[in-house]
Amino acid sequence: MSTAPFIVFGAPDIEEAEIQEVLATMRSGWLGTGPRVAAFEKAFAELKNAQPAQVAAVNSCTAALHLSFVAAGLKAGDEVITSPLTFCATANAILHTGATPVLADVDPATMNIDPARIAEKIGPRTRAIVPVHFAGLPCDMDAIGALARKHELAVIEDCAHAVEALYRGEPTGTLGDFGCFSFYVTKNVTSGEGGMVLAKSERDAERIRMLALHGMTRDAWKRFSDEGFKPYQVVEAGFKYNMMDLQAAIGIHQLARVQEGWERRRLLWARYQQAFAALPVALPQEPPAHVRHGLHLYTLRIDKARCRIGRDDFLTRMTRAGIGVGVHYTALPEHPYYQQTLGWRPEDTPEATAIGRETVSLPLSPKLTEAEARRVIDAVHAALGA
Repeated sequence: MSTAPFIVFGAPDIEEAEIQEVLATMRSGWLGTGPRVAAFEKAFAELKNAQPAQVAAVNSCTAALHLSFVAAGLKAGDEVITSPLTFCATANAILHTGATPVLADVDPATMNIDPARIAEKIGPRTRAIVPVHFAGLPCDMDAIGALARKHELAVIEDCAHAVEALYRGEPTGTLGDFGCFSFYVTKNVTSGEGGMVLAKSERDAERIRMLALHGMTRDAWKRFSDEGFKPYQVVEAGFKYNMMDLQAAIGIHQLARVQEGWERRRLLWARYQQAFAALPVALPQEPPAHVRHGLHLYTLRIDKARCRIGRDDFLTRMTRAGIGVGVHYTALPEHPYYQQTLGWRPEDTPEATAIGRETVSLPLSPKLTEAEARRVIDAVHAALGA
């Protein structure tokens, strides 16, 4: 076991500006949804070349997905096609609308949903496609968009990994009807917990803001501000999905450094690619010229036949070396709940299943020092006996 300090996987890069903003929020007397959430929404809209009226901050990407599905009109009996290589929230949010998730396997090179497999899964009950921009690499949105237009389907982008990514110069989240973002603690932009919806329609975004706070016509800031109490009405049975000013206080300054963080991860990514090029592992595919990779995850595939060590043993060796690692993701059909309720089987999505059994994610935080990056590289070589 290593005696050096443990390198936490996905450690957030928090600076003094975030700390002071949180303290100022606590001293302000207002912790809930208020002016800092509005400022965070405005800054996010600017990042995405959108209007503030198109965005709605919520408390998680799961909430963002669920509200987008509701706004898209999904209901019981509908089917939604998505990737098997994603976090469970993508499928769960579909299920919470009463609709049924349908899996289309991934391209093994990009690890993104394969448009050809999507086309095979489209049926009379299909209402939407949810592309997941895995690790920050945008999906083939030209092909997905063409399928959506042909079959009159909604497109809800799962952009949890892809806050900085571009596709043919256009920001992810603007390529479909809705874009859903995560600000979880391990994400490139964090607010501890949090999410954002970017809607093509301002009317949809307005409805999502209302649904995120119980279906009320006014939020608490507007009801209890110094302008005096304003009455409200409940116009839909909404949810409790709103973001707090305490969360936005962190996110505001994270967004201000989003390019700086991406540049640091780009350097780490390039260093890893060079350091591991001669190893018997599958490295991430270099992005095509027409996309900008969000660089959220750096993944290796550990094939036991090539590496003479299985993925799980590799994880153990890395942990013993003091390196935090992740698995993104065990394919959805591997999980008992989906097997029992939806009848999914690992062999139904062989590419995603194989990736899920072999993949490991290495630390890629901008907080990673040069010495820590060297430790990660050395630990990978040592774990593989190289």
